[in-house]
Amino acid sequence: MPADRDFDIVVFGATGFTGELTAAYLAEHAPPGCRWGLAGRNSTKLEEVRTRLSKVNPECADLPLLHADAGDPQSLKTVAESSRLVITTVGPYLQHGGPLVAACAEAGTDYVDLTGESEFVDRTYLDHHDRAVETGARIVHACGFDSIPHDLGAYFTVQQLPAGEPIRMRGIVRTNGRPSGSTFHSALSIMSRRHQSRAAMRERRRREAAPEGRKARASAGKPHQDPLLGLWLLPLPTIDPFIVARSGAALAPYGPDFRYSHYLGVRGLRATALTAGGATALVVAANIPPVRNALKKRIKQGEGPSESRRARSWFTVDFIGEAGGQTVHTKVSGGDPGYTETAKMLAESALCLAFDDNPPTAGQVTTAQAMGDTLLARLQAAGIKFEVVD
Repeated sequence: MPADRDFDIVVFGATGFTGELTAAYLAEHAPPGCRWGLAGRNSTKLEEVRTRLSKVNPECADLPLLHADAGDPQSLKTVAESSRLVITTVGPYLQHGGPLVAACAEAGTDYVDLTGESEFVDRTYLDHHDRAVETGARIVHACGFDSIPHDLGAYFTVQQLPAGEPIRMRGIVRTNGRPSGSTFHSALSIMSRRHQSRAAMRERRRREAAPEGRKARASAGKPHQDPLLGLWLLPLPTIDPFIVARSGAALAPYGPDFRYSHYLGVRGLRATALTAGGATALVVAANIPPVRNALKKRIKQGEGPSESRRARSWFTVDFIGEAGGQTVHTKVSGGDPGYTETAKMLAESALCLAFDDNPPTAGQVTTAQAMGDTLLARLQAAGIKFEVVD
């Protein structure tokens, strides 16, 4: 990557709710000398964000502002060529994200986002992975609640298991947090594009090389009661198990045969039935265009809960790993997953890629593959807990 870039980090989408939270985190935690700026299409709103950031850190009063529009490839090219790394919070990514990935892959610029859209991730792999490998760009998707707690939680759990053995692992998510407006819109789009998503995944599998002499895969699992936790488990059809499985395929410590299943944990049969019924109803609604559009109007993008509501929110992800006759129980936990912790994880991922000594990688890579122990240490220092449960 050229050393004469103007910026270390640029935040694209800083005028959105999660984008401003990410910028605020950088305002408090970016190291001295970090050259960073804000990018977006509305200069007035960018100036308003900069003013609010200056109350967090007076040095932010002089933050550079860059014009960039997801619909203007030339503006994205300018941003990508001016920075060592670009953070983007502009979603839904399938609709708005492709041109920025293309610009970063072409310019050799590192890229992080918080997408949970599997189709988008698979399409960008097909379209831009090879070019990113050539230029040295690291394209790292899913650097928020999708999918860092799951990807690095599985990575942490593997480290507690005997080496060289087949591993069976399950992750169980619980939270009282509310999804962001952008996450809700993305989820509706995902549910309405199941056929297109499967087609993209099949095409990626045909092209992507499998690990030699090893296996790593996501297993859907079935609803059941967990024998260790006592929770009822509902399979979660999110991007997270695929991210975990890709880390398993890329990293030899995951053993010769790694299998991961991903669940929502619910207490009680009645709550389980209600949750499953609600999820089914949402899938049906997402596939009826007038209903889907009405739902999108009710929950708008760029909006989020109050600071007091976020302060009451929490998440946990329990991991049960089995290998070589041993069973290990670990847990990742933190605060509000959809906003506060997502902004923290996204910003720390950017800082980690920009400033830490990471494994040599290029192309589209996972957080565990690109950063591993360095990001794990950063998140632990930032208050996200990774622990072995007795």
